[in-house]
Amino acid sequence: MQPPPIMAYSLSQRFLHWTVALLIFFNLLFPDGMNVWHRLVRRGQVPTPEQVSSANIHAYVGIAILLLAIVRLGLRFTKGVPAEAAEEPAIFLLAARLAHAGLYILIFAIPLTGIAAYYFGINAAGSLHADILKIILWALIAAHVAGALVHQFYWKTNALRRMTLG
Repeated sequence: MQPPPIMAYSLSQRFLHWTVALLIFFNLLFPDGMNVWHRLVRRGQVPTPEQVSSANIHAYVGIAILLLAIVRLGLRFTKGVPAEAAEEPAIFLLAARLAHAGLYILIFAIPLTGIAAYYFGINAAGSLHADILKIILWALIAAHVAGALVHQFYWKTNALRRMTLG
């Protein structure tokens, strides 16, 4: 017998989604501590303990994002996800799948490149982390939010409800 279709994300999935989103926004909007640390190290100067602590906050938030993303992916595979909206045209369905895949890849790639740069001194990883991947992440976040709004207000699906109230 087939299990009933999932209508909404579980409470734990929703909690992790919004927690990871807030942590990502925190690191995207407040990278100053890491930027100062990086600039000083690049110039051969020694950061103060306060500057190192500030950089560590950025690093620890990134590590938390990575660990929560692992848990989130595990929940996705064990609990499943709601079915895609039938109202969505095939081209938008493909775009949504690619955007979600891109977001998951970046949620892992950005912390890993940050770890490589900060803890192992791999400068190329730092450039990839702070420049290219960050720009792609902003673009995918914008597409993700736009897609959610289109679902809510144009196709009138319950996509936003599934990730908020359940």
